[in-house]
Amino acid sequence: MRLEDSNNKEGSEEEEQNAFEELAGGRSADKDDNQDDKLELFQLKEDLRKARDSADDSLNKLKYMIADFDNYRKQTEKQVSSKIEASKAELLLKFLNIRDDYLRALDMIKNEKPDVVIIEGLQGILKNFDNLLSSEGVIEIESVGTPFDPNIHDAFNFRYSDRYPENTVANEIRKGYMYNNKVLRPSLVEITKKIVKNTINATETLEKDSDT
Repeated sequence: MRLEDSNNKEGSEEEEQNAFEELAGGRSADKDDNQDDKLELFQLKEDLRKARDSADDSLNKLKYMIADFDNYRKQTEKQVSSKIEASKAELLLKFLNIRDDYLRALDMIKNEKPDVVIIEGLQGILKNFDNLLSSEGVIEIESVGTPFDPNIHDAFNFRYSDRYPENTVANEIRKGYMYNNKVLRPSLVEITKKIVKNTINATETLEKDSDT
């Protein structure tokens, strides 16, 4: 073999070795790059999951805050409405007391037998007064002839009566009123009691009558 051919052969083998090493190194580099890409993708997915969990947690907290605020708003509105109704009821009760005074004054004027026009005018004012109360939801309590109810009646006195059953309202001394299904002012009433007859005395009287 000539020296030139030997040198060419060795050079070729060396080139092949270098090419193999470069190829192997390239494959190793590609493998490392692929591994890095996988790690980066995993990290991105993990970051995305944490961000999603954080967003869900923030959203739930926001929902709870909105619900708490809504409950607080409703409770506040209810308290304000209740205070307004209480103040309105107090004012209407004062109107009722004025109405009572007006009725007493009207009765006194009627006893003086004034001109009919004056009475009609005063009664017209009373009617306007009652229309105002009615428009505000004030309703009279029907009492006479109904069973006594301590929730809407105040017992002022009692009377013996055969006309009504026992514990029935026989007379209304002062009108009672309801407002928004609540008692604005209870009726001041007289209630009935049964007449208890003395049967012994009645029997003795009958015997004496029969003897005679």
